[in-house]
Order: sequence, then structure tokens, then C-alpha cells
Amino acid sequence: MIKGKSASETEQSAVRVLQALFPPLLLVLFKALLAPIANGQLASMMVARATALSCQWLMGTCSVNSVTLPNGKSLSSGVFVEKCKYLEESKCLGICINTCKLPTQTFFKDHMGVDLYMEPNFEDYSCQVKEIQGSFQLWSATPTYRHGQGLEGTLLGHMHKCETAQRAWQQRWPRWSMPPSLICCF
Repeated sequence: MIKGKSASETEQSAVRVLQALFPPLLLVLFKALLAPIANGQLASMMVARATALSCQWLMGTCSVNSVTLPNGKSLSSGVFVEKCKYLEESKCLGICINTCKLPTQTFFKDHMGVDLYMEPNFEDYSCQVKEIQGSFQLWSATPTYRHGQGLEGTLLGHMHKCETAQRAWQQRWPRWSMPPSLICCF
């Protein structure tokens, strides 16, 4: 995260960076003209293919895969990142959540009209990206990862591995070991 910034401010900064990567008119046209076609399925498939082709320099090896939609049908609109370089190098849950997962989901939903959900795996550093266009129920049921909420299960078991949190803990309280449930960088 950016030093001295809250998680929310960091997320907003990352969204602005993503916006700056595209000509403004392209985002407006994509959202207005392509996102509504076939209930967003065309836009979802396009985003998945463009992501798999253009983002391997940041995320690592990735491929388009099929995801199951709420209606039970399958659509080639997911991206599976085998081992995310960003997460593997940072080894920080807060950096993953606040500078990648949340900003990317916000950017695609607000600026491209594509509901997207990212499921990082903090054990093997993989990430499943799902475009879930037209699925309000699925979108609203996903964990928020804000302010320590929605962190049960997979995240809590891995927070003690965050090197950023370990360094900060040792600087502040050098005599005590870091508790494994420390919520880092949030």
C-alpha cells in the first residue's frame, strides 16, 4: 500500500492507474456498446481473452477457462493465473487485496460494465478471475475483504506469512512474536 494512505485511498489510487491505461473514450464506448450485448457475456469473454494475452508480464502465466454461471451454463469468461507474480513477490495479503483485487473489481464494474470477481489463493499464489456479468446475487454474496470482514477461512491461516506485517510488528514490538491472526496492511 502507499505509505500514509488508508486502504480505501490506496484502492482509489489503483483504480485511477487502471483508468489511465485506456483512452477515456474507449472505456465509455465499451461500457455503453459492448457490455450490454448478450447480457454482458460478449464483453466478459473479450475481457478474459485480452487479460490473458496482455497481463502475463504482471500476473504470470495465465489462461482463459470456463466458469459456471448462476443459470448453470458454462462460459469461457474466466482467467486462471497459475502463480501470480504480484502476490508471490509481495507476499502481502493487504497489497494483494487493496492494490489488485478490489481496485480491479471496481475498475471493471464501474468503468467497463463487467462484473468481475477475483479469488486469490494465498497458499499456492494462484488466482481465479471470474467475469460474472448480470449476476447481482453472486456479486453481492462475495466476501468484501474490507476492514477485516470476510476474512474467515483461507485468509486468516496465511496472515502470519506476510513479510510486511512481520517487519512492522518487529519494529513496533521487538520483544513479542507476531500472533498468527494479525491482519496485515488493512
